[in-house]
Amino acid sequence: MARSNAYLAPLSLIFLAGSLVMLFFVILSAVTTTSPLRQTYFLSAQTGGITGARPVTQWAYFYICGEGNTDCSGAWPAPPLGWAWSANPANAPETLVGTHGGDTTSFYYYYMWRFGWVFYLIALVFSVLAFFAGFVACCGRLGSAIAGLGALVALFFHTIAVSMMTAVFVKMRNAFIASGRDASLGRWAFGFSWGSWAALLIATILFCLGIRGGNSEGYTGRRWGRQRSVRSRRSYDMNGRRVKEEYA
Repeated sequence: MARSNAYLAPLSLIFLAGSLVMLFFVILSAVTTTSPLRQTYFLSAQTGGITGARPVTQWAYFYICGEGNTDCSGAWPAPPLGWAWSANPANAPETLVGTHGGDTTSFYYYYMWRFGWVFYLIALVFSVLAFFAGFVACCGRLGSAIAGLGALVALFFHTIAVSMMTAVFVKMRNAFIASGRDASLGRWAFGFSWGSWAALLIATILFCLGIRGGNSEGYTGRRWGRQRSVRSRRSYDMNGRRVKEEYA
């Protein structure tokens, strides 16, 4: 086993485990009213006066809820953001309403969030695979390569997911504010999302260092071992005979 993997692989697993925990907090937001799931939502906005909407609406991963992640809708995969109100609502920000999601959501917000929602799940799947492969990384460079590849794929989809999520809900907040309504981003959901991304990035780098570090160490040992085994030879004539003298 490469000596560098003795500490790089376990350290990578710690960061990857932290990334997974934070990602689960985001995905399971509003499942229960216990902390931190109760405080985890992407956006909170005053929606009173909008047809069919709650006084305050909070958008979580599977749910659309009221204040404090209570009075939630049923769990639904990639719920259209406009399901917070009725079809063709009055008094809703115009940029948010369109013909998608049962005449509740505009084209941009419907598809941006739908794809962002899916990329979160893909990132979760590959992060889990990389985590289990990380135990093999403790045994050598091949395990580090497998875990590093899984983590790299997870990082790719995670980057897309958090970027799309950020773009969607920041623009959505701005739309509510422009229409004269109070709105704020969910600090917990954004913190968990970007914290998970950062931990996954560090884990990926450490897995890759486990590959390079092990290879470099093995190469250096062979190189210096060869240099120590090489002997220089000097020859000279003595009484008409060629004599060789060896020295290290």
